Amino acid sequence: MGWTPSGRVVKRADELVPLYPDAGAACIPLLHEIQAEAGFVPEEAVAWVARRLAVPRSRVAGVVSFYTMLRTGKIGRHHLELCTNVSCSLCGSEVLLSEIEKELGIKAGETTKDGLFTLSEVECLATCGMGPAMQVGDTIHEQLTPQKVRDIIQNLKRAG
Repeated sequence: MGWTPSGRVVKRADELVPLYPDAGAACIPLLHEIQAEAGFVPEEAVAWVARRLAVPRSRVAGVVSFYTMLRTGKIGRHHLELCTNVSCSLCGSEVLLSEIEKELGIKAGETTKDGLFTLSEVECLATCGMGPAMQVGDTIHEQLTPQKVRDIIQNLKRAG
């Protein structure tokens, strides 16, 4: 009915778990494997990982909800993760958030109807001295201004 582990995920679990003295330590690498395959971490996968690692389901769910690189739903082709933590906030990330929402016609936590963009607020991108900052895929953009944000979005739209 929902998600079930593929043979590849089961094989990777069999390879990963023995690498750690405590099976529970394989949680994040295993969740990354699942997300790489499914595009996100389905609820059924949380339960499967908990059973596979013999840890409480709440522990796995806590890992998934804590780390912003793990997602519980599908995202757009371009994932815009804007830092709104203290340092970036003091540098104007709220203004940028409004600008992005206006430019894309969505609010934080939403995906554009065409599936091209998902906008997320994140707590920290570890670039506090260069804020405000936003991560798009694996690229971090620093010292953002409303114009820089508009340029990034336009370039991503052209790229598809």
